[in-house]
Amino acid sequence: MTKDNPATQNGETGGREINPFVKSALDLGPIIVFFVAYLLLKDRIFTIGGTEYDGFIVVTAAFIPLLIASTGALWYLTGNISRMQVATLVLVIVFGGLSVWLNDDRFFKMKPTMIYLLFGGLLGLGLLRGTSYLKYVMEGMMPLKDEGWMILTRRLMLFFFGLAVLNEVIWRTQTTETWVYFKTFGLSIAVFGFFLSQGKLFQAHGIEDAKGDDTSGG
Repeated sequence: MTKDNPATQNGETGGREINPFVKSALDLGPIIVFFVAYLLLKDRIFTIGGTEYDGFIVVTAAFIPLLIASTGALWYLTGNISRMQVATLVLVIVFGGLSVWLNDDRFFKMKPTMIYLLFGGLLGLGLLRGTSYLKYVMEGMMPLKDEGWMILTRRLMLFFFGLAVLNEVIWRTQTTETWVYFKTFGLSIAVFGFFLSQGKLFQAHGIEDAKGDDTSGG
């Protein structure tokens, strides 16, 4: 895996190009499989080694190796995966493994909370040091001036902390099925909506393509 070079940490500019459909399948496939498998098995009870497991635990047990395989395939095909993907995989293994081992779905439901607290905390640490770690991850996708990166980083940090709180509220007060819908669709829509709402910031602090300006003026 690529190390330490900011230009290659985001997986967009540092790795080998692969078919976008293949990349999307590897990124989203495990989540879709988890959702569909849960809908099919949510009302079933499985007896394994004399212990009863509900469908959610069985699906969680299958999701862990599936995510490991898809992440490994992405690494093999592109030559690079982001640190966020590594952190997510580790937390899935830890919290998913605890849920399966202890036959307790609460640990896996806490996993998004830990992920967003980790990401928000890392962004906050960078801000305390006067830098934007987000810039190192996403600079290739969104060219912004330094002040723009700092503003976006502060907003995203608060957004991540908000998602962590929201996940805790959902899984502690709602049914497992409601939480699965929230995890599969709600979180993704929220992240998409956040970046969509930052249009004015991108306009105010975006870096214009000087080369494009020169050619249009000539």
